[in-house]
Amino acid sequence: MPAAGIPVPSVVLSTTDPLTPIWHPSPNFGPRRDGLKPSLIVLHYTAMNTAQDALDRLCDPAHEVSAHYLIGGDGTLWQMVREQDRAWHAGAGEWCGQTDINSRSIGIELDNTGAHPFSELQMGVLEQLLPQVMNRWGIGPNGVIGHSDMAPGRKFDPGPHFDWQRLERKKLAAPRSPNGEARPATLDEFRTLARAAGFSADVDDETLLSAVRLRYRPWGKGSLCAADLAPLANDA
Repeated sequence: MPAAGIPVPSVVLSTTDPLTPIWHPSPNFGPRRDGLKPSLIVLHYTAMNTAQDALDRLCDPAHEVSAHYLIGGDGTLWQMVREQDRAWHAGAGEWCGQTDINSRSIGIELDNTGAHPFSELQMGVLEQLLPQVMNRWGIGPNGVIGHSDMAPGRKFDPGPHFDWQRLERKKLAAPRSPNGEARPATLDEFRTLARAAGFSADVDDETLLSAVRLRYRPWGKGSLCAADLAPLANDA
């Protein structure tokens, strides 16, 4: 039986057996606004020392934050808010020109300070959870984003140590351009490509470049170059 709070799926799930999270309800949630349903999945890191610290924070009414799921470094999976409800994880920002990301998304927190790699156990559970949530709500790979993608300059998670290419290979995140062709490294061209990929928040050039690099090439340094445009080419 699914854990309390998990809607009975109305579509065929992946071949992986459905996960049974530990139900740990948070009081920090509300109804999705304007009849919206999840079309995005937002990935976060907790930026806290332990999963228990994060669980306590996400379930504390004084802090007014929450997420639907939390995955510990040891692979433990908790659910705090029902998927059909609006958790308070994304805050201000936008993606593909749309705001109120909380009403449009499922939030998944990963137990990580942001300063070290994500564990194999944790990534394995994430790779089981993602397709099940995606199938339940009809969310495609393009709908799996990082907190930093929709709130550039304000948020930086899941950060430079998160292995986006691993998710891309499993069709659990939007693929980057495979051709690597050099394109004109102009700010206008970069902004056009970034916006087509979903980075629509109204931020300055430097902040946008930092956000795109966090997603596609976190090792990138210095001024805009052709390599910054190459991963976005498919989305133009």
